[in-house]
Amino acid sequence: MEITNLHPLEVKILLFYKKDDELSVGRVEKDLDFKIGNGNQALSWLLGKGLVKESRRENATFFELTELGNQWKEKGSPEERLIELVRITPMKLPRIAETLKISNKDVGSAFGSLAKLGALAMNVEKEVVSALGSEQTVNGRPASDTPAGEHLALIRGLLDKGAEGVIAQAELSSAEKAAIAGISKKRGATDAAFREFDRETVFFTFTEEWDIVSADLRKAGLTGEETGALTPEMLVTGTWKGKTFRAYNVNVPPTRLIPGRTNPYVTFLEDVKDKLVSLGFEEFDGPLVETEFWNSDALFMPQFHAARDIHDVYRIFEPQSARSIPEPWLSNIAKAHEDGGKTGSRGWNYHFDRDFTKRLILRSQGTVMSAKTLPHAKIPGKYFGMLRCFRYDRVDATHLSDFYQTEGIVLGEEVNLRTLLGFLEMFAVEVAGAKEVKYVPGYFPFTEPSVEVHIKHPVLGWFELGGSGIFRPEVTASLGVAAPVAAWGLGIDRMALMALGLNDLRELFSYDIEDVRLRRTA
Repeated sequence: MEITNLHPLEVKILLFYKKDDELSVGRVEKDLDFKIGNGNQALSWLLGKGLVKESRRENATFFELTELGNQWKEKGSPEERLIELVRITPMKLPRIAETLKISNKDVGSAFGSLAKLGALAMNVEKEVVSALGSEQTVNGRPASDTPAGEHLALIRGLLDKGAEGVIAQAELSSAEKAAIAGISKKRGATDAAFREFDRETVFFTFTEEWDIVSADLRKAGLTGEETGALTPEMLVTGTWKGKTFRAYNVNVPPTRLIPGRTNPYVTFLEDVKDKLVSLGFEEFDGPLVETEFWNSDALFMPQFHAARDIHDVYRIFEPQSARSIPEPWLSNIAKAHEDGGKTGSRGWNYHFDRDFTKRLILRSQGTVMSAKTLPHAKIPGKYFGMLRCFRYDRVDATHLSDFYQTEGIVLGEEVNLRTLLGFLEMFAVEVAGAKEVKYVPGYFPFTEPSVEVHIKHPVLGWFELGGSGIFRPEVTASLGVAAPVAAWGLGIDRMALMALGLNDLRELFSYDIEDVRLRRTA
């Protein structure tokens, strides 16, 4: 073995102990004044190099102060505080709890313990009083040779030990063990002064190689105090003179360098945005919380539509409703639902609920922003958004309850179905990278005609990318637009699924950082 490759921590252990000594992490750190953790490191390295071997394992019980225990250490235990409080003024238990700001249960336990030890009693007025005579007290507190004094001293001593670090049960006296058993818990120790836990200690002994290696270390004059790095400060101050430096091991592999990298899904979204902006689109965005009005009513979705059910949308608990809906859009949409208004439609023929339309929900579709954009949109004009949506849906390879849609509208006198199909093909082929695409007639309350675009995934097969169509007059006319409007709402997550070569939408949000680091966009 090349002794110059040994770490100073290893060298110190090899030179400090004898061949038959039994080592443990705790012993090494205590004997050699190592920092916490260094003993475990050094013994692990020596084990890997075959210089030590595991000899046995031993389970032991330990105690450590809880947050409550630290409060006792600072303010005093309930028994100490109770003795101090009533030594002059008798007081009833509820008043004691209120004064000391501790629970009635803790006050009762403290009184019961001290009463058994003969330190406290209760008078005819149900007040707690001291039961100790003057010869049994020192400055009003139990003398150290009384049962109560011994008990309080034991508790105080345990709290002081706990403040210094973990307490090993094996190091406690029989009296201390009995005392700590009453103020400790293994689980749910928030209401106890100490948490009890078991820890396995591993013991090691040296192998036969120790004789040769330790002799070589002494022969080479190595001590473990060698300096590992030459710093600028050492050069400036001259403190490097007279020091012994560790040899460099050029065979050690270099530290892995991990450069920062944008998340591949974020890169994909930014690329899609750049593409749309280059085509003259303006981006829109809005809040996650919307009203039923903009999320559904403005899109001519009747208030009795199945999608309004609690199983499809998430309702806001507080506040439950918006204060108002802007006019004249509220009245226009209400008339369109009831009898068609001035849109040329017969409407849905029901009474439009103006309170229900104010109900707040999490946005369930990106089309809500298309509706909100129409009243102030330019004609001709093109708009898009990448919007986070929420639906109560079963999660699987192609469905998430929290997902993104890319939403878009194109307004203009010459806009028609051919215009729409051209954009759908761009998303399916150029953005998603699909080789096979098909268009299927669909139905949406707010578009006519309506088209669904489907793409074929090499593993998952055919699935819907999203819906689209030409907005109905009940939507556009009610929101002040006379020109035709082509609209689409497509699953940008599903496009990424195809483009990034994934087989499950959940992989887009993977916690496996190595998988995310290695993934590339198409």
